[in-house]
Amino acid sequence: MEAITKTNFSFASQVGKYEGKVRDVYNIDNQYLAIVVTDRVSAFDFVFPKGIPFKGQVLNQVASLFLDKTADILPNWKIVTPDPMVTIGRRCEPFKVEMVVRGYLCGSSWRLYQEGGRDICGIALKEGMRENERFDKPIITPTTKADVGHDENISKEEIIKQGLVTKNDYEQLEDYTLKLFERGSQMANEQGLILADTKYEFGKVGDKIYLIDEIHTPDSSRYFYAQGYEEKFVKGEKQRQLSKEFLREWLMANGFSGKAGEQMPDMTDDIIENVSQRYIELFENITGNKFIKPAESGSILSRIENNIAVALKTL
Repeated sequence: MEAITKTNFSFASQVGKYEGKVRDVYNIDNQYLAIVVTDRVSAFDFVFPKGIPFKGQVLNQVASLFLDKTADILPNWKIVTPDPMVTIGRRCEPFKVEMVVRGYLCGSSWRLYQEGGRDICGIALKEGMRENERFDKPIITPTTKADVGHDENISKEEIIKQGLVTKNDYEQLEDYTLKLFERGSQMANEQGLILADTKYEFGKVGDKIYLIDEIHTPDSSRYFYAQGYEEKFVKGEKQRQLSKEFLREWLMANGFSGKAGEQMPDMTDDIIENVSQRYIELFENITGNKFIKPAESGSILSRIENNIAVALKTL
């Protein structure tokens, strides 16, 4: 199946297009966004030249499901999902921070801890913690949203001091973040998984806060298999997980961690196939549904363009 790494559509009332690391975002009349989740893959804030077949569909369909399953907690930007790789929704003014929530010490937080860091975003971590250890309660470690380059950790106090988010809005975001994480953890547990960490993004339309972008996908989240977690933790073994962390680990093993002067390794066909299967595995495990690959007839780009155009006429 062809990997879709670029789109170049033109729709009625379109007033702009933005290309993110993974998503192509079409601004429709400054009221709606038609977001194509491409098969591009990024790590350490770098986008790889080769795409991963079915990755866009997995991300879009997982996010769409969880947006529906959390709509009772707060409203979200989604209006319709007219294509396996597309969601159309409200255009919101995004907050300039991402709300990262962690239930376990792993990934970048563990790498920071290994280097001697005992403070993450103003939160003090106790001594003697081990990789993948569960926190007494989830912690929120926000980051700035960088247009170019790396997002940076930032404390609640600095966010408010710099005027990135008002105190009232930030406290509301904290409340939503913990409730969303609790719901995501419950749903993961029902499927035999642990939601270790994730991130949420929020925006506003007028004075109303909306959940935006993706939610609980393998690009924004880290899942462990619940079975065997405790045994592996006690033995100090790597957890079986469903996330992009295995790709980051492969990159680091091949001398690339996003630092200046490093050469990005080539993703072989075997690696691409492995990554694709990992994404499909997560979809089926977290949703409990069988992943359905679209029929391989006709142009994928033409299908996407037509489905968006038809859906926009109904708005």
